[in-house]
This record gives sequence, structure tokens and C-alpha cells, in this order.
Amino acid sequence: MTQYEPIIGLEIHAELMTISKMFCGCRVVDSVEVPPNTAVCPVCLGMPGMLPVINRKAIEYAMRVALALNCQIQAHNLFARKNYFYPDLPKAYQITQYELPIGRNGWLDIELAPGETKRIRIRRVHMEEDTGKLTHLENGRGSLVDYNRSGVPLLEIVSEPDIRSGEEARAYAMKIRQILRCLGVNSGDMEKGVFRVEPNISLRPCGSPEFGVRTELKNLNSFKALADGTAYELARQEKALAGGGRVAQETRGWHDTKRITFSQRVKEEAEDYRYFPEPDLPPLHIDNAWIARVRADLPELPDAKIARYQSDFGLSAYDAAVLAEEKEVAAWFELAVAAHNDPKTLANWITNNLFALMNEHKQAIGDIKVTPAGLAELAGFVAQQTISHNTAKAVLAQMFMNGESAAAVVQAKGLAQISDEAALAQIIEQVLDANPDSVADYLAGNEKLRGWFVGQVMKATRGKANPGLVNKLLVPALDARR
Repeated sequence: MTQYEPIIGLEIHAELMTISKMFCGCRVVDSVEVPPNTAVCPVCLGMPGMLPVINRKAIEYAMRVALALNCQIQAHNLFARKNYFYPDLPKAYQITQYELPIGRNGWLDIELAPGETKRIRIRRVHMEEDTGKLTHLENGRGSLVDYNRSGVPLLEIVSEPDIRSGEEARAYAMKIRQILRCLGVNSGDMEKGVFRVEPNISLRPCGSPEFGVRTELKNLNSFKALADGTAYELARQEKALAGGGRVAQETRGWHDTKRITFSQRVKEEAEDYRYFPEPDLPPLHIDNAWIARVRADLPELPDAKIARYQSDFGLSAYDAAVLAEEKEVAAWFELAVAAHNDPKTLANWITNNLFALMNEHKQAIGDIKVTPAGLAELAGFVAQQTISHNTAKAVLAQMFMNGESAAAVVQAKGLAQISDEAALAQIIEQVLDANPDSVADYLAGNEKLRGWFVGQVMKATRGKANPGLVNKLLVPALDARR
């Protein structure tokens, strides 16, 4: 048993999906796809004499997140200058919030196992501007800087050090990302850097109230990297402490290929940044009426949606969570339920069949040709025994490829089941007449032949016979020949 307790806090940086940047009118662009340094102006380039102006929509987006994370909205906000020198920071300081952030004292419950939750406290939610982006050339030939990202509204969410493992860190970060996407304020794309997670990691002797020396982990581009990097760093620190060494307070990177952390630079303290109030921006006042308007516009959050799907639709906790994960999927599902009020059946069709087709063809729910009403019609055909479940899966595959309705596919291919009792009874008699030896064997006690007879009827009808009805009619027909 280890003699040390992990202490982990997370800093999450999320670019906000506003039209313009935080303090100027430049458009927010995709920093991966748009040519470098094409969405810039004297303000976001830090030219002398340029004055920033606060983006109101960015403030409202930040308030939405703070409210969703159960934070107290601060009426009095103040922007500050955070001073440091780095090539991607053209002003040599970053406009941020320090002592007076937008939100404080929030919390978020994460699920560790089915029915087991843990509350992670959130210290602060504050606004700042993003930096530029550096691209380091191979063989040490220099670095290139792109300022398209400079000045993009950036939200920082800082947790209390309540996390105790890499898996808890991953669960917390994934839930934050889900909420931000539900709110429509961030795309959650970690590969493009619009959602970035940085854990602060330390160890302390078990039972000690004092915190150990922490390291901050950077360059995490996936939730797996967050969990694995945190686990590696905890093991590295424990080995150092157990061997009588010490842990340096530093910023470390995660090498995704080698699966190790490495030192980047000494970790700064708050006083190193020389914070002071931003002289070019007035204090920001958020009144109760503004808070009330933002709160009223909040969508249904994932936890509430999951609970509603379980209580109103009778879904399992797993199915409810899967369908509530993406707001577009949830909206699609609810449109299907409105057209065919059988939520459990529709949930099964979506999670088991539709998702498989989407994964196979690498399509999102908004890209597919199947409509919610189309899936509802297909589920209705199965419920009415117009087609079998297996036939319906083939119909769905064709609907997915060409956008046809279920009715059109069934009619064009002649897939409708034969559910006419008189017609099926006649076909059953023909099958029995054609196989007298098998009938005799069945009547002599070989009841396993019943499945064989069903297969013969299905073969005679080219798979169109209603299997349930065939089974219902077959036994009396056989018994009549005793």
C-alpha cells in the first residue's frame, strides 16, 4: 500500500465560440485550417496605443458556464494584466481575471461507478484572452508564430484539489466538456486545442494536511493522455519521494509516443506574473437582471436530461447517458419519440443499429439521411409485424445509404411479412404434405423438427412469413395429423 495520497486539481481552458475576439472585432477562425495571421488587427497584435473593448457575448457565455457549474456569479468583475514574456504573446502580457472572476465556489458531481458519485468543487470560472500558436520546426531550425488565435475569448475553469486519480481527472474533464458542448459555447475539439486540460499534480503523506510540491502537466490532447499522463506523473513523484529525493515545482510536458512526462520550465508563482488591474478596461458590473436572463436561457443540462429519460421514458441509466451525451443526438431521439411513442425500442435502434452505421461511414447525426420520422416509421412496421426485426435492419441500412423511406424500401423489395393466417395455414399444409417422413418422425416424438418445419415455411415464402404466426399455426397443424 502506498504511503502517499495523490492531490490533483484541474485547470481547463476552453475557447468560446463567439463571432469576434475577446477585445477586438477580428473574427474567430479555425486556427488549424485558416491561413496564419489573416484574422488579426492592431488590438490583438498588441500594437501601442490600441484600446481593448469587452465582448458582451463572451461574458454571457462565461456566465452560462458558471451557472451550469453551480457557481456564484460575482456582481463586480475586474480584468487584470498577467505579465510574462513569450513569443506567442505579442503584448508581453495577457488580459485575464485574477482576484475578481465571474464565477466562484461551484461544484460538479462525477460518476465513478454505477450509482457512485463524487463531488468536485470548482474554485473559479474566469475570462481571459488566448495567446497565439507556435509551430516548432524540425531540427531546431526555429519556430513560427500564428496570431490568429491571439485574443480569442478563453474561459478558464479551475477546480479545487479534490481529484485523487487520473481516472477521476478524466471523468471530471469529460463531463465539463459535455456541459460546454450542451451549452453551445465550445466545440470540445481537443486536437485543435479549443479545449485544453492541465492537471496540477502532487503527493502528500497519507494523513497529512499539508500539500506536497506540485507539477503542472501540459500538451495533453486527449482524455486518455490526461489519465495516462497523470498516472505516470504520480508514479514518477512517488518513486522520487520514496527514494529520498524531492519533486521540483515545474511545468512538464507529456510525450504521447514515449508515454512519459518531461520537464519544460520552472513553474511560476502568482507574484512572478506581477498582476495589476487592466488600466484600459473599466470594472465589469453584472446585475441580477442580467444573471436572470442568462439563467432563463440555459438549456436542459445532461444530468437533468439523463434523469428525465429514465423517469419519463423508462430507459436504463446506460442508454439514457449515451443518448444525452450529444445534444444533437438527444434532439434527434426526442423527435423520433414524438413520431412513435416507444422510447425503449427507439433507443435500442439508435444505440445498437444507427450508431453502428454512423461509425462505419464516419458520419455525425446531423449528416445522416435517415430522419427521426423515418426511424419511427420503421419501428412501427416491426411493431405491427409488417416486417421482421432482421428485415428491418436491412431496410435501415438501405435508408441510411439513399435516404429512402421505410415504406418505399419495403414496397420496392416486396419485404412485407405474410401475416394472413389463412394464407400461412395453406403454406404450412403444403410443407407438411411435401415431407411425410419428417412429419412421422415429429409425431413419433422428435419435437426438435419443429424448428426445421418453420425453416421450410420461411424458405417457401422467401423469408416473408411472420415467424411468430408460423409457430402459432404449425403445432396445431402437426397435431391434426396424429
